[in-house]
Amino acid sequence: MPKEIALENLDLAAIIREGDHIVWGSATGEPVQLIKRFLEQRHRIGHTNVFLGGISYTDTLKPEHADVVNFTGFAAMARLRGLGRAGLLRIIPCHLSALCGYFETGLLRSDVVFLKLSAPDSSGQYSFSLENDYLQAAMARARVVIAEVNDQLPWTHFDGQLKTARLDYIVPVSEPPIEVPSATFGTVEKQIAQHISNYIEDGSTIEIGIGAIPDAVLADLGDRRDLGVHSGLIGDRVADLMERGIITNERKPIDTGITVCGTLRGTQRLYRFAHRNPAVRLFTFMHTHRPEVLSQLDNFVAINSALEVDLTGQINAEVASGVTVGGVGGQGDFLRGANLARRGRGIVAMPSTALDGKASRIVARLSGVVTTARSDADIVVTEFGAAELRGQPLEERARRMIRIAHPAFRESLERDAREIRRRGV
Repeated sequence: MPKEIALENLDLAAIIREGDHIVWGSATGEPVQLIKRFLEQRHRIGHTNVFLGGISYTDTLKPEHADVVNFTGFAAMARLRGLGRAGLLRIIPCHLSALCGYFETGLLRSDVVFLKLSAPDSSGQYSFSLENDYLQAAMARARVVIAEVNDQLPWTHFDGQLKTARLDYIVPVSEPPIEVPSATFGTVEKQIAQHISNYIEDGSTIEIGIGAIPDAVLADLGDRRDLGVHSGLIGDRVADLMERGIITNERKPIDTGITVCGTLRGTQRLYRFAHRNPAVRLFTFMHTHRPEVLSQLDNFVAINSALEVDLTGQINAEVASGVTVGGVGGQGDFLRGANLARRGRGIVAMPSTALDGKASRIVARLSGVVTTARSDADIVVTEFGAAELRGQPLEERARRMIRIAHPAFRESLERDAREIRRRGV
């Protein structure tokens, strides 16, 4: 049985060894109090290595913490951008569908795992609560598992089993969960959403994130019926549509009747809705992101974002102005899964311009890396329309992309397209 210990009495220097690899969750699953305790004691512990996921909504981590800690993750999003800009976050480019396998095989070490769990239910079963993505895989090889158990977290259904015997230490805490409010959106986002909603039929299963464009899309689906959700994460607006009977998951060929996600990323509104709700289930990346699973969803519509897309369909979702601000994430998984599904569509949506209209996000050549190959591109959407690229030759792709670019940049893009036609690549 695990040993229960008060946070103020937790001596991590007696548990963690110098050189250990520590793994903890990200986003709303970040075990903040355990992390703070670790950072306070890091000099007593010595040099360690931390895998921290890809996103943080707290100010817990500072550049000065890298004096004896090596930080690694799969992205540098939200509050992790500070570590990224300082060159203190080592990024592993990987599809999220592969991450669990990295831990299971030992390619990524996980000597110590920090968990963030809800209080147990009446049967004594703990819950992953807000995040269940790669942590089960990391636990499988861990020497020590330390659980921050928060009595203010929702108890949610999840795949697999969290056996109490697998926990070595339980540290009780009581604090409100991390909240991520719904985004506000304007005219441009509404126009983009209208183009996207043309591809979402009654009975479609959608994958969608959070932010201005995803929230605008979900707000535009009030007249649909029997939608399903199979996504890496969900926010408040999914709970809204479930309560209104628009998302029922009844036509999904797998996980029928269940909203599938890996992370809850919203406010108390979502967390109260998900608490003990069997219609919401948290799965690991092995189920939420693997194309082999997604291909079974038939009418699957994946909706993702980008920083820029070139005229042939190459997508950059990671680097802006030479700085890593994102990651490979699930984009490649979801677009590949949508391409494999019988009636699937993979959508990449973005405003046509950046930098207050001074730069086009449709470009002749990417300024950053290629996150997703043009062979996996399907539909690109801006406020000016949708460019369907699947099955189209390069010359036609360029024509379609120019049509959805901002008018101020179309003439220069047309000149660039002539070079594509000349070279044929």
